[in-house]
Amino acid sequence: MAPNPTAVAATASIGEGRREEEHMLVTDREQEEEVPTTSSASSEIPPVTPPPPQPVTPGPAEQADTGAEVLAVVVERESDEQSDSTFVTGMKDWKHVHTRIEEHEKSSAHGGCVDAFLLWSSKSGIAGLLKDTQMSARREQVKKRRQVLERVIEIVKVIGKQGLSYRGTSSSEAAYTLEDIAADHGTFLELILLLSKYDMCLNQHLNDCIEKSKKMHESGGKGRGSLVTFFSKTTVNMIIDTIRRIIQESIASEVQEAGMYSVQIDTTTDITSKDQCSIILRYVNDCVHERLIALVDCQSSTGQYFAEMLMQTFETLNIDKDKCIGNATDGAANMQGTYNGFATLLSQSGNSNQIHVWCYSHILNLVLSDTTGVVIESASLFSLLNDTAVFIRESYKRMNMWESTSKDNTRNKRLAPIGETRWWAKDAALRKVFGSFDKPESALYVDLILTLAKIEEQSNNKPAVRVKAKAYMDALLKHETILTAQLFMRIFQHTTPLSKYLQTDGMDMLTAHRLVIGTQEDLKTCERDFDAVKQAANHFVEWANEKLDDNDDCEVQAQAALPQKRKRKKKTLPGESADDETFSDADTAFKVNVHNVIFDTITGSIHRRFLANGTLYSDFACLDPRHFPEIRSNGLDSSSLGELSKRLITIDSRATIENLQGELTSLASHWDRLKTSLGDTHTARIATETETESGEKELDLIHKSCASCKNCTFCCYQALLKYNLFTDAYHVIGLAYKFILTLSVTQVACERSFSTLKFIKNRLRSTLSQEHLEAFMLMSTEKDILVTLDADAVIDKLAERSDLLRRLLTV
Repeated sequence: MAPNPTAVAATASIGEGRREEEHMLVTDREQEEEVPTTSSASSEIPPVTPPPPQPVTPGPAEQADTGAEVLAVVVERESDEQSDSTFVTGMKDWKHVHTRIEEHEKSSAHGGCVDAFLLWSSKSGIAGLLKDTQMSARREQVKKRRQVLERVIEIVKVIGKQGLSYRGTSSSEAAYTLEDIAADHGTFLELILLLSKYDMCLNQHLNDCIEKSKKMHESGGKGRGSLVTFFSKTTVNMIIDTIRRIIQESIASEVQEAGMYSVQIDTTTDITSKDQCSIILRYVNDCVHERLIALVDCQSSTGQYFAEMLMQTFETLNIDKDKCIGNATDGAANMQGTYNGFATLLSQSGNSNQIHVWCYSHILNLVLSDTTGVVIESASLFSLLNDTAVFIRESYKRMNMWESTSKDNTRNKRLAPIGETRWWAKDAALRKVFGSFDKPESALYVDLILTLAKIEEQSNNKPAVRVKAKAYMDALLKHETILTAQLFMRIFQHTTPLSKYLQTDGMDMLTAHRLVIGTQEDLKTCERDFDAVKQAANHFVEWANEKLDDNDDCEVQAQAALPQKRKRKKKTLPGESADDETFSDADTAFKVNVHNVIFDTITGSIHRRFLANGTLYSDFACLDPRHFPEIRSNGLDSSSLGELSKRLITIDSRATIENLQGELTSLASHWDRLKTSLGDTHTARIATETETESGEKELDLIHKSCASCKNCTFCCYQALLKYNLFTDAYHVIGLAYKFILTLSVTQVACERSFSTLKFIKNRLRSTLSQEHLEAFMLMSTEKDILVTLDADAVIDKLAERSDLLRRLLTV
């Protein structure tokens, strides 16, 4: 009887020790013929090439029956000579399995099968050696595994997007413990259990894993065994790392497509005292992007180290260092040093025409620091506000008294301490107590005075507490304090909008510089207008005293005027012709010695600190659509756009002064017609204030639909994109607009990433590895990329990590 080819193939694969075919059969049956030896879902097969399969070890009875039936069918089809063979009737003597296999290999029937198999296999491919049902079953198994992994990946994406922890206690991560609903399995496994209630595919896979894990645990063996759950920490860690790489590759691809970019770097110390460096890249495609590309654990703080670290990051992510056109840093010496500073060394390593920008937000913070500390009256005011807030908040009894005094909307009436690094903190603390300039209705001044008076009057308080309360209350009631507060509220009316704009994602250098100049001009118009400040202070005193008079338990009042000081008589020395001028009037003395000094300091500091790159800003101003009417009327000066041309000529040889001037003149003449067809709105990321549980305010970014002004650099860039004018008509001037939008004005994107870092790496997650920290930072900050990740792409990348995963996840 001629042997059946399929039967011969299966018999020969076992008889001659062809382990590759045998291993494929084992994989297709999800390894049912192997003996499980572990019970932990937290142990996963490592991403290494597995060794060749070993002889089958005795296992449960149902596994033995399954293997025997296969051999029985194969031999029975091939010949009737061995109808009494144990490989036909079903071999269950697993104790002597190797002896029985050896006897079968020496039989004449087996030898005939081997010869027939070798003759037939030479004329057939591997696919023909396997039954169609086996191939179909394998494809179905791979499909189910990929479906399970899709659910796992989506859960990991949700955890990463929200910045949550994902592991529980190690004793509750094993698969056999998942039935214990009282155990803390961690966020990831708890979401798996929740989703399995409504997902049949995940539910079936989870139940199978739990049952197999139970049998492994009951067997008492140690080790990994053959159970692959896709729920273990090893698999989840591999998925997290794969997502991190895909996000970085996606950003790097967008940067390369943009053709130019600028970099922002800054460092902060995390909860474990590690110096973390945040690297942000700014680039322009259809809109302006500022994205976190890496988070590096710094080992040094020198400019040389930062430059080398950045070059290594660019090399790892395959980003062209020569396309970096600028960088934004703080004012530290290791960043701005002339010889060994980061900016200098970066220019030497890459594009030598890079533009270094001292972060505008840091400069504005220095300006306000100069202003608030220039005279003792201003320093006393902000020190008083901070100390009073800390005094109230450091005791629950005082907080209860404060809340009972201000019953309405208590959350919005929390006193705000002043932070050193938050640029808007001084303004927030001042507005909490004194309201707005000449508008005291929203002030908490009266509530604060009443609370301090109650603390002082309570005899059960410690003497030191009562003394502090009285001192703070007396200082707040002084007319000098009220006058100084009104003065700074008038200043903050102009500087706070600028500060908030500098927190906005996607701002351009031209608009930022124009706002700085506008703020300086606004401050100059009121730098000698002391009468308005005096009038606002008088209005505030009338309002506060009226409120205090309505309260019968409080007998204090705010001072209505500055106390007059005795004029000091100074002895005239020989040779002196006249006395130094002194002011007998208290208001005049305050105007000259406080008001004028503060305004002179802030206007002078803005002018001095924002002077860098002045010539380049002049060229940028020519590109402002507000100047197009003047260009149409008078044309451009012959030297205009010269500095800009020097920067662009290294990117495109066509960016000569003549081409830039010609295209800009043409664009100015056609701008009125081009802007009419622009959209009325566009989506922007706007900075908004959010209050934390501790009462501190932080700036966050939200996506908001904004009206298009049709009169800014971004609108010009959008018009050129919409009409595809980059390709030919306005290629060079389009490159100039893209250059302006690509330059980083601030490094506040780094500061925002530090807020995320503080949330992710906290006291309860202080042991998070650097790789996982970077991955969670990328998932939390780059949510738009994360949510659009294709699960199949992640699975395909994951399958490349090991041969076992490739066999389990690909056909």
